[in-house]
Amino acid sequence: MIRTLGLTKRFGRITAVDAVDLDVREGDVYGFLGANGSGKTTTVRMLLGLVLATSGRMEVLGEQMPGAGRRVLPQVGALVEGPAAYPHLSGRRNLALFDAMGRGTERRTRRARVAEALERVGLDGVDDRPVHAYSLGMRQRLGLAGALLQGPRLLVLDEPTNGLDPQGIHEIRTLLLELNAAGTTVFLSSHLLAEIEQLCTRVGVLDRGRLVVQDQLSALQGLTGRVEVHTPDVARVRQLLNGVVEHADGERLLVRDADPAALNARLVGAGVRVRELVPERRRLEDVVLAATSASADRFGSDRGADGHRAHGEAEVLER
Repeated sequence: MIRTLGLTKRFGRITAVDAVDLDVREGDVYGFLGANGSGKTTTVRMLLGLVLATSGRMEVLGEQMPGAGRRVLPQVGALVEGPAAYPHLSGRRNLALFDAMGRGTERRTRRARVAEALERVGLDGVDDRPVHAYSLGMRQRLGLAGALLQGPRLLVLDEPTNGLDPQGIHEIRTLLLELNAAGTTVFLSSHLLAEIEQLCTRVGVLDRGRLVVQDQLSALQGLTGRVEVHTPDVARVRQLLNGVVEHADGERLLVRDADPAALNARLVGAGVRVRELVPERRRLEDVVLAATSASADRFGSDRGADGHRAHGEAEVLER
């Protein structure tokens, strides 16, 4: 659905996106994770033809971009850098205008399409107040409704839960999963690790413009070779498993063992009260921190002593 090769964007002397090779497959919920200023929005804008790449190649829906934009973009729903709308018009009127500019839309069914899009994002009960009176969360929902209006094959969303309360975040997450289950591929750009971890099946991590991780979430969260054991009999376990208990925190122990079932049988057989025993998996947070640290060691840091990017880079990247 999205494939890039050496995708690069420079702003003068600043390299905002550095030789990125994206691989987004049909049916993915792809999480494009990175800190603010890492180059995520610049990458998304290139994919949609809003910014021209300095070098590299990119395909969207199997066609070269930006050349095939007229054929490709009508099949892509996008929300980038916040929703665009005429502030003096209502959300309903904005969506009707947006639909009128869409590909081959029928006027007689426009009202129904707009009503359905508003309902899907929880704005069906909103009156005809102008968009300038909307809260940030309402404007974000309206932007998502616009992205869904014409039944896209691919959704490209940049921070779609920005400004939403926890209930709203849950509703949008549920909606995106439903759309994906119905066949829509979702490309979700976010700086929120928890959002990516709960929603996505495949993850790419961008750090200082470089793609430092890209894999299935299940592979990134693979087994560590340790087992987490919860028991009140800590001293007994330490004595029984001398040398392989690597960490203890209250009644929680981390034991180096590749066979949880055999370990459980051994502990229970020795009279240990095992309250819980589960294989430990890598946390996405640890994977990201390790990858970004390795990237900094390899390429050097472009941050100043205060932790900000030199030469105003953070401001440039996310515009």
